[in-house]
Amino acid sequence: MNDFGLKFTVPSQLSDKDAARNFYLPKGDSRGSFETALTPRLRGLGPVNPLNADLARLAILVWAADRSVLRARGSVNWTSRDLALTVPVSDATAWAAHADDLEYLLGFLSGDNWRLTFKGARFPKETAVDDPHPTAKRVVLLSGGADSATGALLARTRPEEHVLVSHHGGNGIAPTQRAVAERIEELLPGGSTQHHVQLYLARRQTQPNGRKFKSEPSTRTRSLLFLALGLAIASVNEVPLWIPENGFASLNPPMSADQFGSISTKTTHPWFLSELSRLAQAVGAHDDIENPFAHQTKGEMFRWVADTVGDTSASKFLSLTDSCGFTGKWHFGIGKDVHCGVCFGCLMRRASFAAAKVKDRSRYASVQPPSDRAANALHTRTLMPSIEAFVARGVDIQGIAAMRLPGGYAPNAAYDLCQRGVAELSELV
Repeated sequence: MNDFGLKFTVPSQLSDKDAARNFYLPKGDSRGSFETALTPRLRGLGPVNPLNADLARLAILVWAADRSVLRARGSVNWTSRDLALTVPVSDATAWAAHADDLEYLLGFLSGDNWRLTFKGARFPKETAVDDPHPTAKRVVLLSGGADSATGALLARTRPEEHVLVSHHGGNGIAPTQRAVAERIEELLPGGSTQHHVQLYLARRQTQPNGRKFKSEPSTRTRSLLFLALGLAIASVNEVPLWIPENGFASLNPPMSADQFGSISTKTTHPWFLSELSRLAQAVGAHDDIENPFAHQTKGEMFRWVADTVGDTSASKFLSLTDSCGFTGKWHFGIGKDVHCGVCFGCLMRRASFAAAKVKDRSRYASVQPPSDRAANALHTRTLMPSIEAFVARGVDIQGIAAMRLPGGYAPNAAYDLCQRGVAELSELV
């Protein structure tokens, strides 16, 4: 069992034992385990609901633990891990009553075994900050990917003032997030007022005493962190939080029987979002989560963008986004502004451009690898054979019936959506 806690004061003499078992998030202290301006109470974001601050601390701890325990074991690249967390919260009784359901939810998201213990904590005093966006009526997550960019564009067409929220951790995505937000204002200059908030949170390479962290690259729980931070900002005015993602990828039908691992993200799965919302409500946190594209394919989303701003503008706008899931590609000489072209995100992106009949201006390393070493890495990692087998096999209604769907989501609707998604992927084959 890998045990971790979250603390807000760094000991003057930090032992290796404590460094191995705790992450440190002190207020205004550069000696912590994280690089961030976020504080334990999240007061810099406004008068956040204390229960949503609890959820954000839980998400930070989950994400940090996920990043710090390797999945690889021997010759196996994907294993289920055992992780136990002690989470400091404002109301331990409220959270403890739902610990079992939260553990199951985390397991659904990451494929690991989680054990949660909640303890009441005294948090550092923080100066309260007034609501920075008092008239905003919606919060929209903007990751920098094509789906979130489409959601941000959709929000701009609505009359309500809104806040775009981005998270980055030093992985080079921040300029893309800013470019997308700026481009939306250029494309729809008469649209509703938008604000863009970028939140920087990265785990350091070492603890304050110099103890080096292990680094697991899969980090499937980052989505929970993103959602929790978005809900924290949405809690200030109790407004809806949009997490835009195409419904086909959200349903996440497995490419093959043996691929339930790293490509099986479940980050926006309708059951996951519904259950997270239910549990947040149960403890008293703000819980209003919506996916505006839950019943659309990525290609249909791309076509909507083209119908809204024109084919040429849509091509430039969508090509500006970043969908690549190849972590560490810079090791192979692949630039940050170049997609690998062979991961699931890239292949779905390429298929969606083709299905929407919108020109894809993205650069793909698979088209012209920068070196033989890069070409070999791309060949090793390509999911094209899985896509080809998936398209040939298709999705049957029995497989849809076996899916975990939230109440009100009809299996026939999921089946029809998956059929349309498979048809778009066939553009690659």
